[in-house]
Amino acid sequence: MTALSISPDPRPLGKSGLHVFPLAWGMWRFAGVDVRTARARIDAALEAGITLFDTADVYGLDNNCPFGAAEALLGDVLKESPGLRSKFLLATKCGIEPGTPYDSSETYLRKALGASLARMNVESVDLFQIHRPDLAAHPADLAAALTRLRAEGKFAHIGVSNHTPSQVAALQAHLDFPIATQQPEFSCWATAPFFDGTLDQCMERGIGVLAWSPLAGGRLGMTAAQAAREADGARLVALIAKLDEIAAREGVTREAVAVAFILAHPAKIVPIIGSQQPARIARAADALKVNLSRGDWYGILQASMGARLP
Repeated sequence: MTALSISPDPRPLGKSGLHVFPLAWGMWRFAGVDVRTARARIDAALEAGITLFDTADVYGLDNNCPFGAAEALLGDVLKESPGLRSKFLLATKCGIEPGTPYDSSETYLRKALGASLARMNVESVDLFQIHRPDLAAHPADLAAALTRLRAEGKFAHIGVSNHTPSQVAALQAHLDFPIATQQPEFSCWATAPFFDGTLDQCMERGIGVLAWSPLAGGRLGMTAAQAAREADGARLVALIAKLDEIAAREGVTREAVAVAFILAHPAKIVPIIGSQQPARIARAADALKVNLSRGDWYGILQASMGARLP
């Protein structure tokens, strides 16, 4: 069976001209610790080769911390060690307003992005992403706001997160510069981007893909007994068994195989690793060592689907 190549070479962030390590580091749980602990996590990511850090203004709320806590903690680290900023590309997201829930008006985005930059102690970010689509915003108005913010030097490139292909197309129609990235939920358990046109559109238009929750929110780390109690438990158990089979052969963890499944896709997807444990961050690059045949790859997909492809 034909092998699928997993290249360790840097991957493009769409048409931005930026290239990053094949794995990114997500800062969703990067809050609630002291600066020393936070710095150890950052150092682990950098030592693993990771060059893109992905955060958001809302990160912190899900971990019983204030709105903006993850960005503020990063800002504290950068105040103490300003030279770190040159070692990674920085991405953040705005547009979620707790209680609203979404606001992509220029007034809100200007306020939110300004607050993010202040918390992180930076003047601009490399990638600014609209976190979730605001259905009450016209894409032409959003495009105009993004164009002005970009001209002011607040960010270098624009991305979207959790947008449908038609929402991406509608926004791009009103922009004079390309949307660099799309960030969908994607893993060997959450496979909708294969079938809803997301990955097809990204390959068609040259949009970079950043995959959030590549380990399915921890489901792919469960024991078989734990997985069996989940919704669609039998299917999840079968997927875990398939990942374990390949992991045993390759001499890596199950998580490494799950991430390798994403890396092997031709869209040159960059999975966002969310671990906050330095030892696990250090092992993230093991996914690049995994050898997958087409049979392995489709075996994982069919186990996830709970059905054979025609």
